[in-house]
This record gives sequence, structure tokens and C-alpha cells, in this order.
Amino acid sequence: METIQSIKQRFGIIGNDTGLNRAIEKAIQVAPTDISVLITGESGVGKEVMPKIIHQLSHRKHGKFIAVNCGAIPEGTIDSELFGHEKGAFTGATQTRSGYFEVADGGTIFLDEVGELPLTTQVRLLRVLENGEFIKVGSSKVQKTNVRIVAATNIKMFEAINKEKFREDLYYRLSTIEIPIPALRKRKQDIHLLFRKFSSDFALKYKMPTIRLNEEAVQLLQKYRWTGNIRQLRNVAEQISVLESKREINAAALKSYLPDMGIQLPAIVDKKNPNSDFSTEREILYKVLFDMKSDLNDLKKLTLELMENDNFKDVQEKNEQLIQKIYKDPSSNVAENNSQVLALSETSSQNETIEIVNSNENYDFIEDIDEEEETLSLHDKELELIKKSLERHNGKRKLAADELGISERTLYRKIKQYDL
Repeated sequence: METIQSIKQRFGIIGNDTGLNRAIEKAIQVAPTDISVLITGESGVGKEVMPKIIHQLSHRKHGKFIAVNCGAIPEGTIDSELFGHEKGAFTGATQTRSGYFEVADGGTIFLDEVGELPLTTQVRLLRVLENGEFIKVGSSKVQKTNVRIVAATNIKMFEAINKEKFREDLYYRLSTIEIPIPALRKRKQDIHLLFRKFSSDFALKYKMPTIRLNEEAVQLLQKYRWTGNIRQLRNVAEQISVLESKREINAAALKSYLPDMGIQLPAIVDKKNPNSDFSTEREILYKVLFDMKSDLNDLKKLTLELMENDNFKDVQEKNEQLIQKIYKDPSSNVAENNSQVLALSETSSQNETIEIVNSNENYDFIEDIDEEEETLSLHDKELELIKKSLERHNGKRKLAADELGISERTLYRKIKQYDL
């Protein structure tokens, strides 16, 4: 039986990470069987090497090995590519064509990015996994195939299942054995080894001395997040090999090749909805609006309680000077501006205060009020203010809402409520 070390040498795998070793060990153990395998991991971690290991160590090693990138084939032609088609099955089908499942009979098919398959194709694939049967596009004849399917994906399958983008039954058929490949940032001790391997390869390719990193550059290399994983590391090594004139690279030089997006920074994550698209500014705005609505509701409730309470007259007497300033004193700044909003704030169960809040808008409807005849109905006052504001602005809701200090949506709701 092949050892992990011999497999690494045979397939050019660099690294000693325990997660990587475990993945290789699983591939060795599952290879002699015909069990379907699902390889998971982020884009660029090297998932494509595992199907090759599985195929070469299996009894199918003399059969064909076909790798199919499911995400690169258009939805309209994916069924034809996988299962073949009959002549005249669709526009452009000038002759009968064999699909990959027919060509790879007796071998292995590697379905890369299997999570990108359309739902209709997933149904066809499920039938192949269950009983080895498929039907060409445009045909009614059932054909048999004997292939081993190894799939790979970089998406979170359970999220795709919950969003109904991937069939749950197909997932469980594909993932009889699941082999996760760790991300490069979780293989910190392997990062420098891989960089040195890439640097040596590019030095040989471009016929120049091999670049080397000093200690600070090595630390930076290991701390970097590497969102593109091994593919990104290889590109950085190639760029530095070609562009840098000095062969010893320090941290400052290395940093210039690392995008800021890869630096690890603390972030606030919404665990309930990690995929939320709302911006921070919008969230703050919503919070302010909700707080304003809550304050307005509290103010309405307090005003109604004061109006229905027998102690309301006592409150008026205690604050007679403030009330006179609003309603009776034409020389006051408040009366001159004609723009008062009375805000009642309950400070305790026995001691209520009345606070005056001035606005910069002009209202023509504030007049001297006869306290004996004045109605205390909040409904009537609100209705009257809305009517007058709408009349003043010739029915233009936006201007009326701005004048009343409420949103246009709230004003629209009030208009419907009062049937104006």
C-alpha cells in the first residue's frame, strides 16, 4: 500500500500539515473502492490533485480519467456535454455525439465545481449515481455506464441546499466519503515551503537566481490571509521572481505584492444573518428611525394619559407660565415663529414637566386659543394640522410632510386613515 510520503513525491504535493496528511490518507483508503467521493475546500487549495490520486490507486487506473469543470459549461449545453445528444436534438446538433459518461465508461469522471450544476442536470446525475443509467438529449433509449464519480466544490453545500440550489439527495449520494482540504492560512508552516518551491521552479523557468525571503518577510508571509490560497501564493512568487532585481526580499518589498484585502483585521459578523447586504450607514439610519418611532409612540401615550387624567389641570397650573408663553404671549419668540411643538415628558409618577421644542418651520395655524372651548382630542388636532398643511401646499404630500416634521410615508398612512 502506498504511503503518504510516497504519494506526496509522486504527485508533487508540498507540506506537512496534519489536515493535508489526513486528506491524503483518506484518498489512499477510499481509492480501491468504487465509492463516490466529494472533495471540499476553498478555491485554490488544490482539490484537483485528490481525484488523480484516487484514480491512479484504483482498479480503474487503466481506464479514462475525465475532468469536467461544471461551472465553465453553459447551462444550455451541460446535459449534452455530460450525457451526449442525438442528431437533430436541438439547433446545431448536426450529428450524434457521445457524452463524457459514455466515453469514460470503465474509468473515472471528476466533476469540478459540482455545486454549479443546474437542478435539471442534478436529476440526471442522481440517476447515474443510483443505477448507472442515462439518456442522451433527444433520445428515449436508456444507456448504461460504469463510471466512478469524484466531485469537488468550494461552496457550502448545506447553505446551497437550504436555498434550494442543490438537491439534498444528490449531496448525500456524492458525499459517501467527504475529503476536506484545509485552506492555506490554516497551514502556516507549509506556506514558506510552498513559496520556496515556487521560487525555485520560476528561477529555473526564467533562468535567473532564486529569490529568498528574510526573517521578517517570512513572518509576513505566514501572517497573511491568502484568500486565493495556493493559487494566489504561486502568482505572488512568480511576480516577485520576475519583477524584483534584488534576490533577497524584505518585508517591505513583499508587502507591495500583497493586496490589503488579505490582511487579517477584526470584523463584526452578524451570526444570525452573515450574508446580509445592508451597509453600516443604512443600519444606523434604520436604528435612528426606529428610535424616533418609539419616542413618538411614548409621547402619544403620555399625552393621552395626561389628557385623561384628572391631574392634568394641576399640570397646567404648575406650568402656567410656559403655557401662557405658547398660547397667550404674542410678543414671545415662539409666537412670532408660529412653530411650536409641545413635547410632554414624564419624569416621575408624581411630577410631570412640559418641555418646549422649537422648530424653524412656519405654521399659520397657531392662533390664540380659548381654553374653555378648546378640545383636547389628539385625533382632532392631528386631523386639523394635516388638513391645513395639505391645503397650504395644494395637496403636495412631500412639502406637507416636511412642514409637519413627519415622513412622507407616515403622512400617506394618516391620509388613508382619516380618509382625506
